[in-house]
Amino acid sequence: MTAQAAHSVEEYVGRLWEVLALAGFFAGSIAEDPETGFVVGNSIFVAFGFWCFLWPVRRRWLSRPVFAWIWVVVELLNGILHPALSVSRGEYLPGTATAPVLFVLAAYLAWQLVGARAGTASRGG
Repeated sequence: MTAQAAHSVEEYVGRLWEVLALAGFFAGSIAEDPETGFVVGNSIFVAFGFWCFLWPVRRRWLSRPVFAWIWVVVELLNGILHPALSVSRGEYLPGTATAPVLFVLAAYLAWQLVGARAGTASRGG
């Protein structure tokens, strides 16, 4: 979640909502002022990540793998799409510098989830 928070700050400083139509659309759907909408949306997303870690994961809810896999997919996409869009546009897209960190962390989490599942299966449970 800390890496996602740093990524969100990078996107904010680079004003992603002004250079990526989809980000602008989402930000504008949250608040009339896209900058405010971007901050609110990213704050909710980061807070959701912390909540997932503190409640479903730490309290060992049965649904914790679902939350973890959703996080993996979102962060893998973040880690792939930012650099891909930057390359396709031939310019820096805000969020591209921290995107590889998100990708690596998400891949590591996926590896842990697969290993945990394999361990459960081998124990018969």
